[in-house]
Amino acid sequence: MDLAEMRSRARRDLHDEDVATQRWSDAELERHIARAVQELSLHAPRELKSTLTTTAGSRDLSLVSLSGLRSVEAVEYPVGLYPPGYARFSVWGSALTLLVESAPAGAEQVAVFYAASHTLDASSSTLPPALEDAVATGAAGYAALAWASLAANRVNVGGEEAWRHYLVWGQERLAAFARALAEQGRSRSLRVRQLYSPAGPAPLQSTDWQP
Repeated sequence: MDLAEMRSRARRDLHDEDVATQRWSDAELERHIARAVQELSLHAPRELKSTLTTTAGSRDLSLVSLSGLRSVEAVEYPVGLYPPGYARFSVWGSALTLLVESAPAGAEQVAVFYAASHTLDASSSTLPPALEDAVATGAAGYAALAWASLAANRVNVGGEEAWRHYLVWGQERLAAFARALAEQGRSRSLRVRQLYSPAGPAPLQSTDWQP
């Protein structure tokens, strides 16, 4: 799956495959696809793990190397324990602070579990195959609503009610997209709680903040 194929899927849903009469340009469809991908990323982001390295005497770690970062879910520190040991942390901007009693004495590994945005471009995609149709549905819905809004006060060859048909159709597609996103959101919530819930965490202080 790449951007061109996703664009073709959206065109099929919109019945806009005739080059001579296309209502949407490639650029317009790509904008709606990007919006659908970002919506998906809110509900079912990529679940990634990256290993960062501490600096002696500092509890702070830079998150700038985590491409597409949306949220930090858990931090394993120190690494290598069984069962894993999870540290409390706070995030401000692009910095993560370990809320541990003693600052690391040297270069130590910290495993960061995080959620990241999906990507879809001309050569690659991080979308799960099972969710590709959902993205196409969302993109087509957004495209239909945008066209209905533009055409509402214009005379068009489809008749005065053409814009209304696109409006209703677009709303139905977005409702289906929303249902798919809600289901993914519920599944992810359960999975994250099972995988990343620290065993026996220290009580949180009122000044501690976690995402």
